[in-house]
Amino acid sequence: MITLNNAATIERALKSVAGWADELIVVDSHSTDGTAEIAARYTDKLYQFDTTSQRDKYQFAQDRCSNAWVMFIDADEWLTDRIKDEIAQVINPDTRQGYNGFMVNRRNIYLGREIRFGGWYPDHEIRLYRKDKGGWQGGIHAKVHVEGRVGHLKNHYMHTPYVDTSHQIRTIDRYSGAYAEDLFQSRRRFHLFNMLLRPIYRFFRDYIFKLGFLDGVPGLIIIASTMYYVFMKHAKLWEMEKKYEKKGDF
Repeated sequence: MITLNNAATIERALKSVAGWADELIVVDSHSTDGTAEIAARYTDKLYQFDTTSQRDKYQFAQDRCSNAWVMFIDADEWLTDRIKDEIAQVINPDTRQGYNGFMVNRRNIYLGREIRFGGWYPDHEIRLYRKDKGGWQGGIHAKVHVEGRVGHLKNHYMHTPYVDTSHQIRTIDRYSGAYAEDLFQSRRRFHLFNMLLRPIYRFFRDYIFKLGFLDGVPGLIIIASTMYYVFMKHAKLWEMEKKYEKKGDF
């Protein structure tokens, strides 16, 4: 688990795996809200690591794991009893059938409602994998890549992405800036087409074709904030380009 000022949610996440996992690895970045103090009540394997790279932070955490199998969860997620039982079965050498990793389903709880449609459903990625077969790649949305066969677990874990809409707006601001930085560093350039049409595309894809409107008011807020996020990451990319042009470094 990697953390930064997650005091509001981390205890539930740690409780869901304490006593079940062989070890708990928490990599913090000098949180100021008591996150580290809470984590220290559940594990003595608490590390401080400052970096702007999500990939480096996840890889740092993985490298400190001592077991053959690794599962990562974020500080706003938690495991159910059903998925813990399934994990215990699939990593058993007698039953894992040669898989080196597993895709895991996630269910999102947002504004008191479980989201079942739109861009947040289905929501799955590789979360459980053999340490010697997996490694982290990517930028702000870094993901683990696994060599060999990857299976899919039947059960799911839970996620509360935001405490409230104010938290959501702050997160969108942080992630849109980081995403724009990733685009800029990879030499992806601003196009007005992307800023104008990609938010509209997300509206039709997630809210209409993926039936996001069936999630009620939370579904409406999700699509509005998604469109804003997509718009702002391209707006911030434009802003970065203008700053570099002004300096003469572009």
